Amino acid sequence: MPFVAERIEKKLKEKFKPTHLKVIDESFRHDVPAGSETHFKVVIISDKFSDQVFTTRHREIYSLLAQEFEEGLRALVLHTHTQKEWKDLQYTVAASPPCRNDGRPFDLKEL
Repeated sequence: MPFVAERIEKKLKEKFKPTHLKVIDESFRHDVPAGSETHFKVVIISDKFSDQVFTTRHREIYSLLAQEFEEGLRALVLHTHTQKEWKDLQYTVAASPPCRNDGRPFDLKEL
């Protein structure tokens, strides 16, 4: 597992004690140099998320990974669920959308 993914996984395991955790490097799907570790999807299942709205869960994770963002992490897709929510989703998450930018400016008419 690449270095950045290892650090993300270690921090999330220590803080949230997840029953399921998957850290997926999706950098290859974006306009970044080969070998970049800048875009990740995280699927984390933890009952520590009970009684928290998604924005609170996400803020906690973004705060926990502040150093990684300072060092070049650019994007983090978060799927944060309790065990019950995960079961209700039938243990699935949506696929990440393709990168729309491809290194060129957005045309606002496309959005």
